[in-house]
Amino acid sequence: NISQFCQLSVPEARQEIESWVLTENQRTVAEQALGEILTRLKFLENVGLDYLTLDQKASTLSGGEAQRIRLASQIGSGLVGVTYVLDEPTIGLHPRDTSRLIRTLKQLRDRGNSVILVEHDLDTIRQADHIIDIGSGAGHYGGNVSAFGSPQEISIKHDTLTAQYMRGEKSIPLPKKYRPFNPEHLISVTGAAANNLKKLDVNFPLGVFTVVTGVSGSGKSSLVVDVLQRALEKEINGKQIKPGTHKKISGIAQLESIMVINQEAIGRTPRSNPATYAKVLEPIRNLFASMPEAKQRGFSKRRFSFNAKEGRCPACGGQGSQLIEMHFLSDVWVKCDQCKGKRYNRETLAVKYKGHTIADVLEMEISKAVEVFVAQPRIKRILKTLEDVGLGYMKLGQAGNTLSGGEAQRLKLAAELARRAHGPTLYILDEPTTGLHIDDVARLLKILHSLVDEG
Repeated sequence: NISQFCQLSVPEARQEIESWVLTENQRTVAEQALGEILTRLKFLENVGLDYLTLDQKASTLSGGEAQRIRLASQIGSGLVGVTYVLDEPTIGLHPRDTSRLIRTLKQLRDRGNSVILVEHDLDTIRQADHIIDIGSGAGHYGGNVSAFGSPQEISIKHDTLTAQYMRGEKSIPLPKKYRPFNPEHLISVTGAAANNLKKLDVNFPLGVFTVVTGVSGSGKSSLVVDVLQRALEKEINGKQIKPGTHKKISGIAQLESIMVINQEAIGRTPRSNPATYAKVLEPIRNLFASMPEAKQRGFSKRRFSFNAKEGRCPACGGQGSQLIEMHFLSDVWVKCDQCKGKRYNRETLAVKYKGHTIADVLEMEISKAVEVFVAQPRIKRILKTLEDVGLGYMKLGQAGNTLSGGEAQRLKLAAELARRAHGPTLYILDEPTTGLHIDDVARLLKILHSLVDEG
């Protein structure tokens, strides 16, 4: 019956249909439907989803699996003359699955369709017929076409970062030495059985850089996120969450804290920004409050917060922009007419440090701010960390809701690095290289190694 059929895996379902012997009449009725079903089942096998059962819940699929199933529905439709736009389709895919995906995309192209990919993966980039390289840097250093042409033309004729990695001029170096680990210093997970895990017993050594890898859908996130992360967050942070099925986890007492660093936005409104998130605005406000002009006027550090009534622009409430609610359209943020996006009122902006107002500081790139605050050790240390993680181009006051996932992630890592040590911490990152260019991956690895080196 249909319930038993849906419990079959993809190859089993295909073999079952192919074994059916139909009468002339049944074949006439079912021919078209069976052709569609077989095409889609074969496609699911081709993109490496042959281990799935037909009745698997969509909520248990990994991001890569879900994306390939959506592609299956397109391939099955057999359309021609369509432009397919995919944003980083190789996210979360093992190299084996990436090559299967590329094969599928080429099939779509060969049928007379156009395929446009936004992609960072070098192997995928090399398979393209035509490349458009946007750059040359990030943030306001980007926004230009740095190079275009075939992969051969890009790597021979151009000198962009992508071209340098494509011809092997730049690469991510392997560590000169690998850290040994102490077999006593472990977190042990016993009997992990979330989703597809087969009652696993796994040891995670502490004080080293551990990577959990495997093909898409093999159970990496089930083990690390559903079981380990949730159990630790519940035990250490007192979070009210239910960890994935497991027997026990030992060795938790060796940790003082757990930090999950993901690519979620640092805030939903223009109020959150790199300066507030990295806790550098506080010492900057203290500095402005200690200026002679501030003391003469009796301004405290509170005056220099755009969240405090005294110092902020009364029209936009210190947001620098106002939300215009549109009926039947999405709402839009527009620059405040009164303060022209500066966030503060005129009296607050009369106080300056080295000729810069607090609004000028928020408009400053992090690299420039490092030079301006060179004589302020506490401020300089935090800003230097932000610069070291590759965010030197970013403005201190850039609205948190405009940062990309990779930028938000590096900001979180920098904020952690800039904090003073607070006991043994376990950092968990689920696919941290998502959306990152190879050059950014190299920087990210450097930061992660420095976190491990700090103990």
